[in-house]
Amino acid sequence: MQTTWKGTISFGLVSIPVHLYSATQEHDVPLHQVHAKDGGRVRMKRYCEQEEKEVPYAEIAKGYESPDGRTVTLSDEDLADLPLPSKKIIDVLAFVDEGEIDPLMFSKAYYVGVADKAAAKPYALLRDALTESGQIAVTKIALRTRESPAVLRVHDNTLVLQTCIWPDEVRPVAGIAPEGDVTVRPQELKMARSLMDTLSEDFDLAQLHDDYQQALQQVITARLEGVEVPHEEEPGEAPDNVIDLMEALRSSLKQAKGGRGAEGAGAGEAGAGEEPAPRKRAPARKTAPKASPKSAEKSAEKSVEKTSEKASAKTSGTGATRSPAAKRTATRKSSAPRKAS
Repeated sequence: MQTTWKGTISFGLVSIPVHLYSATQEHDVPLHQVHAKDGGRVRMKRYCEQEEKEVPYAEIAKGYESPDGRTVTLSDEDLADLPLPSKKIIDVLAFVDEGEIDPLMFSKAYYVGVADKAAAKPYALLRDALTESGQIAVTKIALRTRESPAVLRVHDNTLVLQTCIWPDEVRPVAGIAPEGDVTVRPQELKMARSLMDTLSEDFDLAQLHDDYQQALQQVITARLEGVEVPHEEEPGEAPDNVIDLMEALRSSLKQAKGGRGAEGAGAGEAGAGEEPAPRKRAPARKTAPKASPKSAEKSAEKSVEKTSEKASAKTSGTGATRSPAAKRTATRKSSAPRKAS
């Protein structure tokens, strides 16, 4: 791993020779500028306006233009010889709780390694003291052409130096958040907390991946192979206003649970302690009560008996028996209620 900075951590009268190594790296698909018409490479040339010619990189220096138009040229030697105490020393100024530093101020992270074997013990002493106290060390460091505040903290049993921006470099937030009093009901807050808990189940940050880089690589591969470039279907338009916040939270909770159905969502809502607003019930329709299967059979038997009695009464004067048609009619009447059951 390439060394980024060499210096010393000053911890009271204890000095720890250390090296800094960049702790992060970004994976980007390398792109460069080309002429859209023919694909020719477009390169930026270092052009001197005074001599009207291109100059080599070795002759490039930094300059500052004053308000009255004068230019001051600063060489690499000038920047290297700045009278700056933090140029080669990471001076520990104080120890504070990590929560006292707003994460908005954090910038780039560097692993801190020892420069020699003699620094191993004081290194371990500072690391263990930070771990036991649960605090971070506030320092200052000069990297390249910038001095910045920094913190020393422990990550995976290794000291990490995290540079910060200066407090006055944080822009004010006035006028960003919604103005005026906004009332949030307890039911809405509980539903939001339930949604947060559901979305956090089995979450693993290491499983995240760069979809943009993968999609860009697919387009590049398609162009190289001369095939059709893959296109993703356009997503539907998001609603531009929230009509019912509770309904939106309820739908989000159902979607987060993976479509478990109304019962699963209802259980989650009940677990969240929701107290939904009462809904108006539609007036009930007047309908005849449904008969149970047993009562339907009894009714059918009574109907058959009455029909048989009437048929017997009609035929008793002539001494005739029931015709086959009457038997079929009685059978149909007795079987109809059983179909309904």
